Amino acid sequence: MTHAAAGDLSFRRPTEADHARVLAVLEPWWGGFKGADGARERALLVPRLYFQHFTTTSCLAEHPDGTLAAFLVGFLSQTEPAIAYIHFVGVDPALHGQGVGRSLYEWFFERAQALGARWIKCVTSPGNTSSRAFHDRLGFTASPVLPDYDGPGLDRVAFTLRLVDDQG
Repeated sequence: MTHAAAGDLSFRRPTEADHARVLAVLEPWWGGFKGADGARERALLVPRLYFQHFTTTSCLAEHPDGTLAAFLVGFLSQTEPAIAYIHFVGVDPALHGQGVGRSLYEWFFERAQALGARWIKCVTSPGNTSSRAFHDRLGFTASPVLPDYDGPGLDRVAFTLRLVDDQG
């Protein structure tokens, strides 16, 4: 995968060994968002199983020296094969606004569509205004805030993007 804005980054599928690397960037990249509770919540969202069983639809971006620049964890729905789900994405804050996140999403859109998906779905916290703005720029449709979506006090905003026309 290449993208002009991605510069000298290399992109590859994650491996199980990448799990610890991703966990290590969750706190610094999110800058303390939602405090200690937010840090625990993020760590629980990326268990090792994603790095064992969902690597064909997930991607890492690395600098030439091998340090992590960004990641996307996604998968196809087992229940609804026409839906692909972006589960968790992170981009080094030093790279925000340089097209790295867009590159990861475009890669996922292409991969999901090649595997038969017609829709992309994802969620974010209502307070994550940068994530909400990013998804809006990519053309996702946002839901209203969904109270207790992921459990008590875990409100979310859901996003949907159509990959292909209903007739296509």
